[in-house]
Amino acid sequence: MVQLSASACLLGGLFGLFLLAPVLTALTPASMCTPLRTLSESLSHRRRYMKHNFPINYTIRVHQKELFKLKNISRMRLRVEGLKDFILQRLWFEVNQGVLKKILRVLPERHPSRPYTSELERRFRDVEGVFVQSHPPEVFQQELPETIQDIWDRLTEEPDRVPESSWRFASPKSLLDNLYRTMYCLFSECFESKEVQEDYCGVSYWRKGRKKDLQPES
Repeated sequence: MVQLSASACLLGGLFGLFLLAPVLTALTPASMCTPLRTLSESLSHRRRYMKHNFPINYTIRVHQKELFKLKNISRMRLRVEGLKDFILQRLWFEVNQGVLKKILRVLPERHPSRPYTSELERRFRDVEGVFVQSHPPEVFQQELPETIQDIWDRLTEEPDRVPESSWRFASPKSLLDNLYRTMYCLFSECFESKEVQEDYCGVSYWRKGRKKDLQPES
């Protein structure tokens, strides 16, 4: 009976992993597309609020790991064998949550870009909420690949414990550019074109002359 119970537990565990596997490899849940597109629409006005309303060459201090670009995604996919988009999506939320907070922190209450940034952060949190609800709690408890865990640990380190060499300076607009482009890369199913299949993870897609299609200005 003991052997039977052990076998049953083993089979149960394997069955549980089998059920979780599709969750980690599946496409972006359809429920996320509406809030993602709403966030995308808000981000399409970032030039007006993050460039025109700031002094020339204005920058804020961020952690080097918060400079989350398409090339960072490409490198992680090369370094971590079998890296799932779900893991990168979790990291994307962690990175940009910090980015938006840092931008808000430097904006006085009466700054013309503060209402926009506050609304942007609210919409970002809406997307994150749907993301969490779209996956079983167990997947958020799973161990992260070492490379990703290292980045996560650095991002969540107390600011006064971060070495000076780990800080960088970036313009608010460039940070939102990164957020926007990596969002299209990691949640591409929600932004598919009916005419052609686009590679949103490719730097060439975002070069001057092509990005205007996804960046309407008000």
